[in-house]
Amino acid sequence: MKPELYNDIVKTIRKFRGLSKDCKDVLKEKYSDVSAYTLYSILSLEIQHKMKVNHGKLFGDNKNYYDTYKKAVQNGEPVGILLKMAKDIGVPPALLAKNVLKKHCGQYVSRNEVNELFKDTTLIQDKDLAYEVYLCILYDNVYGSISVAIGFSVGQEYELKVQNYLTERNLAFRNEEHLRSRGYDKTPDFKLEVPIAVNGCVINWIESKARFGNKEIHQKYIKEQFLSYWNRFGPGLVIYWFGFLDNLSEPNEKRFVIMDHFPENITYMDPTCIKPTTL
Repeated sequence: MKPELYNDIVKTIRKFRGLSKDCKDVLKEKYSDVSAYTLYSILSLEIQHKMKVNHGKLFGDNKNYYDTYKKAVQNGEPVGILLKMAKDIGVPPALLAKNVLKKHCGQYVSRNEVNELFKDTTLIQDKDLAYEVYLCILYDNVYGSISVAIGFSVGQEYELKVQNYLTERNLAFRNEEHLRSRGYDKTPDFKLEVPIAVNGCVINWIESKARFGNKEIHQKYIKEQFLSYWNRFGPGLVIYWFGFLDNLSEPNEKRFVIMDHFPENITYMDPTCIKPTTL
């Protein structure tokens, strides 16, 4: 994706006031020629970045959203109080709901207990608050148990897609689970038993990312994952299925190839061409 288009999408997201679920619809209408998956991924990355930068400001000790919620209940406001608050404040509903739930439970309830209530709202004794928290989780497409489950499912789907591609092309490989069983702590999704070449670059491993690749997330992955794979297995392939910035990779990058699809033009190694060494 051209940086100019990406910056325009980010600008639209930052100017939007409301829930991310509604912002997603605005993006789909404005950028109809861009994949909905790509737009959603950029939206998610931008909201996560915003929360990372502004979390202390939005959820500091000087903020008491629980009291605001209780006053709204006492005033007889209709269902959806926390959703409305989240929209007005400009925070993901699930994060606000968890903050209010934590205040409701009090200081003597552990974080793990709060997390259990958040995962299963039927355990919350206050039925009105339970429903409010449930609505926030349901309407939050970035945070919360539902969005986490969806994200995990999508990630698994695209890893399976890579596995099917490898199988169809008769490429022998080991998956992450097998590599971990062999004692590797940081492993790519797939390690090729026999390397291939893509666009003149040797590929020893493949990492599948069911998301958009921007500068920040790519640098994070390089530091936490890709460099370890390169040091251990040599050069590899990173697939950002929902696209990436055109200027993401340096022109002379030799450690990993970046693509948004599984490569079609593959050069296979021919073992018969390798002459045995004479001792």
